[in-house]
Amino acid sequence: MSTLTPTPGQTVGPFFHYALPYDGDRDLVPPGTVGAVRLHGTVYDGAGDPIPDALVEIWQAAPDGSVVQEPGSLRRDGWTFTGFGRASTSRDGTYSFSTLTPGPTEEGAAAFFAVTVFARGLLNRLFTRAYLPDDTDALAADPLLASLPEERRETLVATRDAQGLRFDIRLQGEGETVFLRFPGH
Repeated sequence: MSTLTPTPGQTVGPFFHYALPYDGDRDLVPPGTVGAVRLHGTVYDGAGDPIPDALVEIWQAAPDGSVVQEPGSLRRDGWTFTGFGRASTSRDGTYSFSTLTPGPTEEGAAAFFAVTVFARGLLNRLFTRAYLPDDTDALAADPLLASLPEERRETLVATRDAQGLRFDIRLQGEGETVFLRFPGH
């Protein structure tokens, strides 16, 4: 069996606003739905400037912690929760999702959103997590968070504000978000 050599990467943007957004992409549930929460934030570059042409995707468990396996992520019907959303940033670098609070996928685990970021100048998308801030015992016991220096852990934990859950993403520089690498990536 031969191993194929990968072709060189190419930057992933800036073309998101032309082809990837779709109706309802950021609304995993319609705003105002019982139990809906707003996940929002700003994507920043290495100089600390907002990025107006990034794309953020989330995957998440249902509130009961089950892994959602419903079709319909690209054609929202207004009531089926698929656990997937996509939001392009606005001119001021902000993004926002209307979703449900994910539950932990196993007893004692910390609940989180899986997050992917696409932005100009990146050769590949970036992977990270946005943990819920509420269960401090589960956060302290999380294997991924525990593997990080204490001062870096906070870059993976969302905060609560008047609008819901805030998760800012910093691509480089001071306070850079911790990004993950998966086998084969």
